[in-house]
Amino acid sequence: MAKDFVTREENYSEWYNELVTRADLAENSSVRGCMVIKPYGYAIWEKMQHTLDNMFKATGVQNAYFPLFIPKSFFEKEAEHVEGFAKECAVVTHHRLSKSPDGKGLVPDPEAKLEEELIVRPTSETIIWDTYRKWIKSYRDLPILCNQWANVVRWEMRTRMFLRTAEFLWQEGHTAHETSEEAEQETIKMMHVYADFAEKYMAMPVIRGVKTANERFAGAVNTYCIEAMMQDGKALQAGTSHFLGQNFAKAFDVKFLSKDNKLEYVWATSWGVSTRLMGALIMTHSDDNGLVLPPALAPLQVAIIPIYKTDEEKQMIDALAEKIQKKLKDKNISVKYDDDTKTKPGWKFNEYEFKGVPVRLTLGARDLKEDKIEVFRRDTCEKSLHQTEDICLYVENLLNEIQDNLFQKAFSLREAKTRKVDTWEEFKTEIEKGGFLLCHWDGTTETELKIKEETKATIRCIPLDNEQEEGKCIYTGKPSKQRVIFARNY
Repeated sequence: MAKDFVTREENYSEWYNELVTRADLAENSSVRGCMVIKPYGYAIWEKMQHTLDNMFKATGVQNAYFPLFIPKSFFEKEAEHVEGFAKECAVVTHHRLSKSPDGKGLVPDPEAKLEEELIVRPTSETIIWDTYRKWIKSYRDLPILCNQWANVVRWEMRTRMFLRTAEFLWQEGHTAHETSEEAEQETIKMMHVYADFAEKYMAMPVIRGVKTANERFAGAVNTYCIEAMMQDGKALQAGTSHFLGQNFAKAFDVKFLSKDNKLEYVWATSWGVSTRLMGALIMTHSDDNGLVLPPALAPLQVAIIPIYKTDEEKQMIDALAEKIQKKLKDKNISVKYDDDTKTKPGWKFNEYEFKGVPVRLTLGARDLKEDKIEVFRRDTCEKSLHQTEDICLYVENLLNEIQDNLFQKAFSLREAKTRKVDTWEEFKTEIEKGGFLLCHWDGTTETELKIKEETKATIRCIPLDNEQEEGKCIYTGKPSKQRVIFARNY
């Protein structure tokens, strides 16, 4: 561990912020509330993006791109939607600057005021459904399954890199369907795609559920979600999928001629994940020695470091490293042989450990004389010596083992921090310890808001696989038929 690196126990928030910066993932920008994603951080995001993109396309989704600017009148067409985003919108009012009256600066040119103000995209439902109105005439035009990779702007007042920034990267899917059933099925399907990605690639266990009316997306009939638990016991909403009903179709008059020769409104969905997943990845697995990455998303899976004294030893190590690299690359394992002489092996060990590279191989002249290679695994920080002959097969299996171990470790933590709570007094005590609290709730928004106001805890979701269980609401004592998940969240 770096001597001056704060631990999670000392200050979890500071640990996170420092890790993001020192692992070369991102840094704060000169633009307030915005971040610069650095090459190493962006390489992780690219792997996420590439994997998700393939998963989307496997379901029939195609990529498209829609404008960054949205006429203000579009937002005003869907009442819930505009209310949900009004406080976060950045607005363009002019299209040109001119010199200020004193000639010392620039001001919006009064003659360049826009006839209609434009909203910088916080989400794209309105501009996309205005477009779909032109695309959809008949049932033969349905379904439309579109996704776009884009940036969005939501003017956050309190920001933290990856978790909450004024501008962030994401994908947003928008689909159009003939029937309510088709749209709802699509919504649930994409929620499961997100969950599969989180668990199989991020090694992050998630709970699949549905949001309460108070927590659902502005303008949605239903919002499905995946909820993850971070190491400090706080929840993080890792992805959402929304059944929009006919709300946006009605707002933008999107109708189609049905098979019965009747004009009907289209049914809609939207779904998205963002660079917030980067924050989730960091907080789920990383430790006091730095970043920990699951092999499936690590830009570099194996680092090879030579240790030698003579040119003869260097030549022997170079030859072996070349063979190992070729075999690993043939197995689609990303590998780097770091024989840079500007830095010493000790510095390299610390650097690759801090950046979360899953496996490190040390080719030491002394060990090689015994036909052995030192193997370091980042998830447990354990070292071992392994035979040179089958090192590539060993590394391949080890990467799979690390992937599984990270998931099981995170799953065990979530299980340990999840508990049932039955009284209000117990709730107030337990919520301070963090984690997921399984509680009865009377189903009203009023009670939900009072609990949030008094404890800062929210209902993260109603799990899809929830058991039906008679009980009493922890706050009002009114009857309840199932438990929901309460937690404080990011």
